[in-house]
Amino acid sequence: MQNLGLTYQLPINKIPTFSFVNATYQYTGNFQWQKGSDLYGSLELDGETYDLGNTIQNANTHNINTSLDMNKLYKYIGLVKKPIRRVRTRTTGPPTSKSSAKDKKQPKVKSQSTTKLLNAGIDILTSVKRVQFNYSENNGTYLPGYTQTPGFLGTLKPTFGYTFGSQADIRSLAARNGWLTLYQDFNQQFTSTNTKQLDVSASLEPVKDLKIDIVGNRTYYKNFTENYRVDVNNDNQYVGLTPNTFGNFNISTLLIKTAFSKSDETVSDAFNDFRSNRLIIARRLATQNGADVNDLDDDGYPKGFGKNSQNVLLPAFLAAYTGTDANKVNTSAFRDVPIPNWDLKYSGFMKMAWFKKRFKRFSLTHGYRSTYTINQFQTNLDYNEVDFSQPYDDQPDDTKDQSGNYKNERLFSNINLTEMFSPLVRIDMEMKNSVKILAEIKKDRLLSLSFDNNLMTEIIGNEFILGLGYRIKDLRIRSNLAGPQKRIVSDLNMKADISIRDNKTIIRYLDLENNQVTSGQTIWGD
Repeated sequence: MQNLGLTYQLPINKIPTFSFVNATYQYTGNFQWQKGSDLYGSLELDGETYDLGNTIQNANTHNINTSLDMNKLYKYIGLVKKPIRRVRTRTTGPPTSKSSAKDKKQPKVKSQSTTKLLNAGIDILTSVKRVQFNYSENNGTYLPGYTQTPGFLGTLKPTFGYTFGSQADIRSLAARNGWLTLYQDFNQQFTSTNTKQLDVSASLEPVKDLKIDIVGNRTYYKNFTENYRVDVNNDNQYVGLTPNTFGNFNISTLLIKTAFSKSDETVSDAFNDFRSNRLIIARRLATQNGADVNDLDDDGYPKGFGKNSQNVLLPAFLAAYTGTDANKVNTSAFRDVPIPNWDLKYSGFMKMAWFKKRFKRFSLTHGYRSTYTINQFQTNLDYNEVDFSQPYDDQPDDTKDQSGNYKNERLFSNINLTEMFSPLVRIDMEMKNSVKILAEIKKDRLLSLSFDNNLMTEIIGNEFILGLGYRIKDLRIRSNLAGPQKRIVSDLNMKADISIRDNKTIIRYLDLENNQVTSGQTIWGD
């Protein structure tokens, strides 16, 4: 095995203008050669002996971590709050002895309201305190049937770059140089993997005691496999067979527009939008591909883009539950930019006289998370490209599925939308008499669309939590553990929580008015 590791501190912060940026790049690469089987390493067939070879694989990782210290930027551009100066008010006449004594005890002060207003504006403009970007990419290849062996000190074959993690394609080079097995029925697969992950976070404080944490993320994983053979009759050309790509995808999104819309076993506003969005999406897809929009099937959809086509269902589903206009929603299954989610906490109530008089602490918390997930996508091995310049009825049968829709280049098993208010609201307080009270409401839902049977499953959850606590300060306990005639003095904290959670699972049929509650439960906890 050969390994390479590099870490580089990008010198961008050496430039005064970008001194607030701290960026680091890391690279790791490795190469591994694995000997083939001694027993099955060679094969005799029709008087010829075939070397089935060994296995080589490599991998690399790219990491870029960037943090922005926004306070440094604000100071650099002069966006800082100005001190509030207070001046004594002047009197026009000579002061009397009584007024002079009174002024010495309590001088009249005039605050500069303009400066206060300016500082309030600066607080808002400088609310972003920190920004963090983390990007990582992992790549790897696995090539069986490699007939070469490394030397005692390692090897630089098949290429120098490959042995240190490069993902440049070396299959054709290895085949031309005779480094791959010539056995025509070799059935081990070449594999390449690619994982990309982006995490973004930011801390905001628009006003004092209000803290907001913003987070967003995106993950894309792809695995490519194919069988191969070497064409000995054509200068040892590499020939790929049955290429197949599969993977999964996850990105933060926003479903809050439909979070509080009516949705039960009787009616769902978002699901009704999902149904009606299908026709809009079908017409858009037909227009984008140059198909005849006026050539309709029995349901009134453009032919080839029917109401149950996967290419129609997916964007219609996303538009309905994200609250996006179906005429504007992205028709691709993948998204490039993660939409941020957030956590919020406000503890400024203690500045108010009413709260300060009755409580030791009082805070309000809110959190929101939402994700869009493709559990698995894969290449449609039965896909054939469509010539949209030809009428639908003249298209070859192998371009259409059993429902008469054009076949999809990718197949999806199911997609999920998840949403969690964790919490929707949380009130945490401690009173002057040391009584602690916690009240919390949580809300979540899971929306899963299956493309195998075109059913949508909706799981709705609501949870209520109430907690009570009490602290006995400086409780004295006589114990020999502290020594003879000694007492242990410590605070005693008592706490009791009770929660109730309702779960409900509803299955919705796209073309039938037959929503069904398949399960539900009420859970009590403490």
